[in-house]
Amino acid sequence: MRRNRKAKILATLGPSSTTPEVIERLFRAGVDVFRLNFSHGKHEDHKKRYDIIRAIEAKTGRPIGVLADMQGPKLRVGTFAAGKVHLDTGATLRLDLDPAPGDTRRVNLPHPEIFAAIRPGSELLLDDGKVRIQVERNGPDWAETKVITGGDLSDHKGLNLPNVTLPISPLTEKDRADLAYALGMGADWIALSFVQRPEDVLEAKNIIGSRALVMSKLEKPAAFEHLDRIVELSDGVMVARGDLGVECPPETVPILQKRVLRACRNAGTPVVVATQMLDSMVHAPTPTRAEASDVATAIFDGADAVMLSAETASGEYPIEAVTIMDRIVQRVEEDEQYGTMRDASRPPPEHTTRDAICSAAQLVAHTLSVSAIVTFTSSGSTTLRTARERPQVPVICLTASESVARRMALVWGAHSVIAHDVRSFNEMVAMAIAVAQEQGFAKLRDRIVITAGVPFGTSGTTNILRIAVVEDH
Repeated sequence: MRRNRKAKILATLGPSSTTPEVIERLFRAGVDVFRLNFSHGKHEDHKKRYDIIRAIEAKTGRPIGVLADMQGPKLRVGTFAAGKVHLDTGATLRLDLDPAPGDTRRVNLPHPEIFAAIRPGSELLLDDGKVRIQVERNGPDWAETKVITGGDLSDHKGLNLPNVTLPISPLTEKDRADLAYALGMGADWIALSFVQRPEDVLEAKNIIGSRALVMSKLEKPAAFEHLDRIVELSDGVMVARGDLGVECPPETVPILQKRVLRACRNAGTPVVVATQMLDSMVHAPTPTRAEASDVATAIFDGADAVMLSAETASGEYPIEAVTIMDRIVQRVEEDEQYGTMRDASRPPPEHTTRDAICSAAQLVAHTLSVSAIVTFTSSGSTTLRTARERPQVPVICLTASESVARRMALVWGAHSVIAHDVRSFNEMVAMAIAVAQEQGFAKLRDRIVITAGVPFGTSGTTNILRIAVVEDH
């Protein structure tokens, strides 16, 4: 089951995609990695879906990635005596720690850390930015604000602080419980919400260790002050355009998206573009032309993967959403302009033996028109660095590690195959040729490029490049 594209597709599971039949249809339609959203559902719901994914994996013989997405801190106002109020533009609104129900003049804000971080002039957005207020005066447990944009506000609506870095961890108590469960279940990737600083990534990685890879979700403007360092520390990055689109002006989001994709491409860090990619397909069987262009733009800009959220989790047309996304990605990658842009944006290799080999593999593959690049890897790093080169041909990831094979399902161009460790050059060449043939990437008299490291099975030792011809044995 090889894909006819190199960029990958993530799909979120939910009420519309919870049965074995639907999940398998999603996989066969093109899903490479499934997202379990821990903002919703019970642990046992996620475990049932996880078990279904692993059963499909066993049935099809293809490694499938699972990404567990942590909710992160949710900042909300308290309640109103009437359940709902209308705030007039120009009016004043007091925020405080008093849990008593509010009215048009005041409301509870049960987050003392916010009062510690805001200053006069700080802007706060309520209910996804529908209501905007600005701090005029504040103390350690209160703030007097002016309503800049009025509107209706009801109980427990969310709050965003666009230009404020909050002194809080991205992992709440709920997240820590969810994280422990997701790791015990066997998730391959952990998506970390509310990343503001490099320290947030380090905190998560210290907890997770080697049990999963960490994907930092960029949804706070504060994160962009430390973008390069966050990209460097993260195993993957997600452009989470939902909250980002609330906290930033709409015209800024596409620019930030391109900035993230460029930084990740240079670093060789897998990057996912997410949120509202085919949003109209929650209720319609086809996307708008603008949505198709949005997906295409992400692929042209070099995304490793594009993600579906409500489209597959709660939408009416989950299979159709994956099918059309698969078609858009394929069509873009077939376009001559895509190849030109891909080659023009190729970053220079770093001054390491591994990068020299991976860069040479891409060049040899292009010069000799080989059918595939086969990477032998114990940690996935050789496959990642080869994918950074964006070769014209598929990258076969040969690894003895089941978890590595699943993790690489997210990576651009990578086709994972679980195989036993090799012990000699001859065995390496024979296995690479056999797998390339069996998986449908090469036929008789085709050439393939092989990269590996000596001693075999040792992480970080990529130092071999071999050209092999597929011969009849």
